Amino acid sequence: MHAVIRTYSGNGAKELFDVLEKNKAEVEKLIRSVNGFVSYSLVRTAGGGFSVSVYQDKAGADESVRVARDWVGKNAGNIGAAAPNISEGTVILQLK
Repeated sequence: MHAVIRTYSGNGAKELFDVLEKNKAEVEKLIRSVNGFVSYSLVRTAGGGFSVSVYQDKAGADESVRVARDWVGKNAGNIGAAAPNISEGTVILQLK
């Protein structure tokens, strides 16, 4: 499995998470539609937030980054939030 963490902070990050929260159903449908979906969490922090996406392989994780970027551009591009800091890697342990 492969995981991607997208961290949003700085100007516009809080507003971006307001938009994401208002569109939770659409975001869920989009993320679940990527091949190899395993799990997803969207977490609000004091300065913005982060998402954790887990997919069966790197290809799915990479696709999730692409679809997230496209969705944010179309639905929250006017907010002016900075691109996220992206961390990714192979999952060595996942607990449910």
